[in-house]
Amino acid sequence: MMHCISFMKMNKTFTTVIGAMTLAATLAGCSGEPLSTREKGTLIGTGVGAAGGAVVGAAVGAPLAGAAIGGVAGGATGFAVGNHIQNEEHGD
Repeated sequence: MMHCISFMKMNKTFTTVIGAMTLAATLAGCSGEPLSTREKGTLIGTGVGAAGGAVVGAAVGAPLAGAAIGGVAGGATGFAVGNHIQNEEHGD
């Protein structure tokens, strides 16, 4: 019984994380100005990471955990790549 309650709390936490990432992506997309290369990299990385993480997580029985972890890792990687490309474009 305790294991079930712990899983339910963890499931709610990961659902909240995914919801927060979705909200952030939506708000960034609605800012009115075109997305910068950095923002595009972050959004693409988050989406690809979350999708890949959900697939891997589903294989071990935790798709939400996989999506959350993959989304965070993908977003960080996408930000780093997008930032590097944007800095090269602007000569910074």
